Amino acid sequence: MNSVVTQRFIKCHDKLREENRVRSSRAFAVSLDYLPQSLSEIIKGRRDVTIELIRKAVEFYKINPAYLFTGEGPMFMTDEDQKNLRVLTIVTNAQNDERIVHVPIPAQTGYAVEWTNPNFIKDLPTYSLPEYKYKVGTHRSFDVSGDAMEPTLQEGDKVVCSYLEPALWDSALKDNHVYVVVTKADVMVRRVLNRLRDHKVLELLSDNNFYQPFRVSISDVREVWYVRSKISAFMPSPDSPSRKLPLDLLEIKSGLERQSHLIQKLTDSLDNFQNNDRK
Repeated sequence: MNSVVTQRFIKCHDKLREENRVRSSRAFAVSLDYLPQSLSEIIKGRRDVTIELIRKAVEFYKINPAYLFTGEGPMFMTDEDQKNLRVLTIVTNAQNDERIVHVPIPAQTGYAVEWTNPNFIKDLPTYSLPEYKYKVGTHRSFDVSGDAMEPTLQEGDKVVCSYLEPALWDSALKDNHVYVVVTKADVMVRRVLNRLRDHKVLELLSDNNFYQPFRVSISDVREVWYVRSKISAFMPSPDSPSRKLPLDLLEIKSGLERQSHLIQKLTDSLDNFQNNDRK
């Protein structure tokens, strides 16, 4: 059975024929420099669509890659969408399975500049993870640099992320979730407040209160990666500060305990009053 991406690709093909933007499946294949017999195999569900065929269809027919890979958004891009489309380089193994590309700290300055350079990306280390969620979509991991995200993330931790299509930034970027934001000059791991609709900016927050929030214009953003998990060599001891609640949470916890105690005393007093009234 063909993949869900292939099924969506077939729907786009059918839509093009329905709207008479292509005369036939053969004409569709020829326009993309693809064998009509091979396209027929895809349409019949006997093989999956290739990355190269998707790339050509995105370029020639403006098929929306966000729709193909996530099911979200329209089937086809507008001229403006296509102009803003970012090309993402991936690395596969001999079985054509996509690998997770890792961006260590020493490579992050270069990554912010060379993010579209296939040769730079292919020279980075790659690996795979066994969980199924890392087999679907494009994933990348980044070393955490500095202490801005302590105690949630320590320097040297690795965050494993899934790619967020630019077409989805406006709707899919969730407040207070952790993302890797790649700008023209930096790679940053931060919590994000989505201010795109009103101000065309992302507000980046640190978990370490020493650092102040700051804003990044969307025109400076190159990539956004949603942090799904972390890999850490750091194992805190039971009394390590990183395992303790921050001061503000401790104050909230203490206040709730006091309120609970007062409520219990009030309940006991009401019970005593009711018992005395019955006598």
